[in-house]
Amino acid sequence: MTRHFTKDHEWIEVANGIGTVGITDYAQHALGDVVYVELPAVGKALVQKQEAAVVESVKAASDVFSPADGAVTGVNGGLADEPARLNGDPEGEAWMFRISLAKPEQVEALMDEAAYKTFCEGLG
Repeated sequence: MTRHFTKDHEWIEVANGIGTVGITDYAQHALGDVVYVELPAVGKALVQKQEAAVVESVKAASDVFSPADGAVTGVNGGLADEPARLNGDPEGEAWMFRISLAKPEQVEALMDEAAYKTFCEGLG
């Protein structure tokens, strides 16, 4: 599976029309120690580049935006009990939510891993 990235530091990995979404390692480093996660409700319709979730850390609160249009099919409920998991494995076990993609072409227009790495290096 290919992973794609947004300029807002979300990642999405698609399998069989379902996208698994989370924040990047870059994002969790910028946030610091995560203390609270608010996930979207299952069934909620999401719009690309619109708020889907919220992550709060000791430094700040940050919106997590949907990388594509779709409906939420599942959430990682363990994050509500242990939000700090986002600091340990943000691009793996600490995924945030899954969506059924309405427009799969939106994902293809996002950055691939190499482009995202270059983008982050440019942020200095």
